Amino acid sequence: MSVLPASSREWHLVARPHGWPTPADFALRETPVTEPAEGRVLVRNLHFSVDPYMRGRMNDVKSYIPPYLLDHPMDGGAVGEVIASNAEGFAVGDHVLHGLGWREYADVPARHATKVDPALAPLSAYLGVLGMTGLTAYAGLFDVASFKEGDAVFVSGAAGAVGSQVGQMARLRGASRVIGSAGSDEKVKFLVEELGFDAAFNYKNGPVKDQLREAAPDGIDVYFDNVGGEHLEAAISSLNVHGRATICGMIAQYNDTEPVAGPRNMAMIIGKRLRLQGVLVGDHYGLQQQFVQEVGGWLGSGELKHRETFVDGIENGVDAFLGLLRGDNTGKMIVSV
Repeated sequence: MSVLPASSREWHLVARPHGWPTPADFALRETPVTEPAEGRVLVRNLHFSVDPYMRGRMNDVKSYIPPYLLDHPMDGGAVGEVIASNAEGFAVGDHVLHGLGWREYADVPARHATKVDPALAPLSAYLGVLGMTGLTAYAGLFDVASFKEGDAVFVSGAAGAVGSQVGQMARLRGASRVIGSAGSDEKVKFLVEELGFDAAFNYKNGPVKDQLREAAPDGIDVYFDNVGGEHLEAAISSLNVHGRATICGMIAQYNDTEPVAGPRNMAMIIGKRLRLQGVLVGDHYGLQQQFVQEVGGWLGSGELKHRETFVDGIENGVDAFLGLLRGDNTGKMIVSV
């Protein structure tokens, strides 16, 4: 048995943010490291994920996922190396994906750890393109939005982890047109020149409704919503009859302190017979095998590109999360421990 570290640093939520979180809402604390009990493994985390949904877990409200507890370590996706094992089927040196991120060392129940192969893809990919975000994109586009060849697709937050995959997957499956919105001219360029979007626009450069109409003069059939607010209203206006919208996230309003005015054109849903449906990745794990096979193939052939934004050091974990909320990342935001 290798010599274990004496302690591990982990991020705790110490106050519930009101509006935008601040560094004062979090604390980096030390905790002792012990040998894993039966059925558990001790993992040295190498990368952990920061994701928009985590903002909702900082509020003490009933939701689809329990809120973070105050003065307890936060959690989220992580990949790391097993440094001590008390569980059958796991050996020291194995690499695993698990849900106890935001810390240097994780004591993980073996049933909640999945072995991953660093030879197949870089470990960080299992947190993004081959992980929860990739499956969210895949299930949200193909299952929830019932995408079919020839559909025109609009993606908001298109340079983010999920959006950048949705647009490419639509293109690879034969979309007639793929349009994306992003928050900087640099990201717009990335979408068109590197990811092969047919058109993209910077939503800060003018009303979304006008820019979308210009980018999709014949309307859209599918809208993949990561933003909500003005984007959703614009999409409802541009969706064709029998259009479908997958509602994945509404990052535009996660830090609002006042109730948000809904889209003002909801009556169009009736005349156009639109379908708006939410997506939660947990409902779609049945697609996992098909997803890894198809997306793994696209990755291997170079047809599907994925960008990651790395922030080094556990001490910068909160800065990475706040940066994610501001849109500092292109592709998946990952903290390397």
